[in-house]
Amino acid sequence: MSDALQSARIHLAELREELAAATLAGLADHPAYSADLQEEMEQARVAYTAAAVSEIAAFRAQISGPQVG
Repeated sequence: MSDALQSARIHLAELREELAAATLAGLADHPAYSADLQEEMEQARVAYTAAAVSEIAAFRAQISGPQVG
């Protein structure tokens, strides 16, 4: 697993833990906090997906050569 993929996965997991803690603390219903956290989680999901797709493409290129054309 690449450093970028590992970092993105860890960041997303930390945000999920933050959401769980916020829910227990009663902060998940706070509109501004909830919106900010949801936005950050969406950005983290996009980053994780992009890193995973890039890693898959790099692995595929190692196995069968890069895609051209």
